[in-house]
Amino acid sequence: MFDQVIALIDEANSHDPNTELADDKTWPKEYLYALRMTDMLNRFKADADKLMHIAVRGQHIKRWCSPRSSFAMGKQGYHQWRSALYIFHASTVIELMQQVGYAKEEQDRVYAAVAKQQIKRNPDSQLVEDIASLVFIEHYMLAFAASKPDYDEQKWIGILRRTWQKMSAQAHDFVLAGNITLPAPLVPLIEKALAEN
Repeated sequence: MFDQVIALIDEANSHDPNTELADDKTWPKEYLYALRMTDMLNRFKADADKLMHIAVRGQHIKRWCSPRSSFAMGKQGYHQWRSALYIFHASTVIELMQQVGYAKEEQDRVYAAVAKQQIKRNPDSQLVEDIASLVFIEHYMLAFAASKPDYDEQKWIGILRRTWQKMSAQAHDFVLAGNITLPAPLVPLIEKALAEN
């Protein structure tokens, strides 16, 4: 069942019309993201069980189907979009788990993790949040910074602090031990944000 559901998640994400270049190859964006999530999970928590592998792999499943532009601009619209995404991703993964025969309690555990329910209290949700934050820092933070040239230093320090605060102590230790590749141009800013944190 595990191999089947992972294959279904990958198949769904392979249809992403958005692409990204990595390792001299063009990838469907969310398929590449899912592979990076699994890679980070293997590095951060090698003993994670199969249900957490499903949750991490499906965390962004078919994200292009719910674009940010479908919600109002501004802070409230952003939070509505994020909340809707959590439910969309979790429900989509559960549908695939149902197809291959996973039990209800297994579906419920993955749903809670992907939907980010009770972060800081639910270890599964916190694990998905940790992996997403680590992947963002290593693979996406630099491009995000380039897309926001109007953000000043204080705005960036705020973003970095909020990302850090979402992560567990174990994820903090993982970063500080040098287990991820920090985006070199942002290292001074990251160090400043963490020092002030």
